Amino acid sequence: MPMDLALLQTHPPLALLPIPIQEQIVRQCQVITIPARTLVFDDGHACQALPFLLKGSIRVFKQGENGREISLYRVKPDELCIITLSCLMGGTPYPATGVTESEVEAVALPRALFLTLISREPSFRDMAFAHYSSRLAELMQLVEAVTFQKLDQRLAEWLVQQEGPILVSHQQMADELGSVREMISRLLKQFEANGWIVLGRKQVEIVNRSALLAYKTGTM
Repeated sequence: MPMDLALLQTHPPLALLPIPIQEQIVRQCQVITIPARTLVFDDGHACQALPFLLKGSIRVFKQGENGREISLYRVKPDELCIITLSCLMGGTPYPATGVTESEVEAVALPRALFLTLISREPSFRDMAFAHYSSRLAELMQLVEAVTFQKLDQRLAEWLVQQEGPILVSHQQMADELGSVREMISRLLKQFEANGWIVLGRKQVEIVNRSALLAYKTGTM
């Protein structure tokens, strides 16, 4: 899909860039559409472009040799993928994997244009580094949680962060938390026995959010 200035200006952070930079992006970029559950980038692959999402979501995760996964973060509209930023600036391959969770529309900024803008345009550089700093802080919180929190506390925290009925499988929860399905299932059954949640087929309903909050902070 061809780009136009009106489309670009409806989507921060692109809309916040100076008009000459926006016009340069319009001239050199296209809007791409990626179906749901599609590999966007993979561990070890070369990095060719920076996606600015217009709609949809990309899950970024790390997979170990044993097949276990842990979610690092999600990229949504108005956000940038800091792993892609790092790889573009350093000329290094991807150290993680990105897969679309829903259909994605994005502006793909080629590496050559990205490097030109990051080196010559202070507004673009400030925008990119601001996103990098914010996401890096989130990743440090993830490292802290994985290192110092028990799995049951991390699961309780993940549950209370969700809204409404949680429509995911036990395996998907394990992938989010870097665990295995059997351990997640055992903890969920324990939470259900405590009266904190109700389990269904690929569904979790929270019935005592305050108890989960207290448990995750170790105050119970």
